[in-house]
Amino acid sequence: MTMSWLMKAEPDSRVVKGKDVKFSVDDFERMKVSPWDGVRNPEASRFMRERMKMGDKVLFYHSNTKIPGIAGFAEICKEGYPDYTAWDPSHPYFDPKTDKDKPKWYMVDIRFVSRANHLVSLPLLKHLATLPEPPSNLPYLKEQHLKAIKSMALLTRGRLSVQPVDDPLVVEAVELLAEKGGWDEDIDGAKKRNGKKRAAEALGSEEAGDNGPEAAGAKTESRDAGAKKKRRSNGADTPTRSEGSRRSARLKKE
Repeated sequence: MTMSWLMKAEPDSRVVKGKDVKFSVDDFERMKVSPWDGVRNPEASRFMRERMKMGDKVLFYHSNTKIPGIAGFAEICKEGYPDYTAWDPSHPYFDPKTDKDKPKWYMVDIRFVSRANHLVSLPLLKHLATLPEPPSNLPYLKEQHLKAIKSMALLTRGRLSVQPVDDPLVVEAVELLAEKGGWDEDIDGAKKRNGKKRAAEALGSEEAGDNGPEAAGAKTESRDAGAKKKRRSNGADTPTRSEGSRRSARLKKE
């Protein structure tokens, strides 16, 4: 029986030890097949060593970016083997405590399958997980899909960079969302605007008159920014892998 997985990569440039660890769905589509190197989380590495099998489905997730979400689909094309980047002192995630005779870290190879026509964002998934029934603008979803989404490790254990997707209904829901779209893609923005409105009302007409609407909005934006910073610092979707060697390999091919 095939499993499904969610695997995170960083679509925006970030330099670590002189190497750019960026790896977006665009990079993946050009590369076609990529080793999933640089994972230094024991649980995630164990998944790749022991549980991932040929043909398992992968939800390719953009992490550590302005709008995180599932950007594409892939499959496992080579089962777990030692992550040799851990022995490379020049690699961004070199680990001096491991050696070739007793490898600690493992990786798999994954093959690009397709892009998501619509980014299935983290805010969208969080929103759907709160609903008792599918919204009218997403008639292709069923209540079972919402229940499955609510149980996703992405929403309950966000930090893990390689996550099992135990319920096949999650994959089915994500594939439908990615293909059909139809939701308000500014869910995050709508929430922020509502927050500003509530904050302006709470300030009262006298304070709004003294400081002006721009000042009231600025205060709310500051709180929004602080909350966003706090969420990021909590590592809700921080990856624990790197793409440095993969990036280098891609550049050589080009």
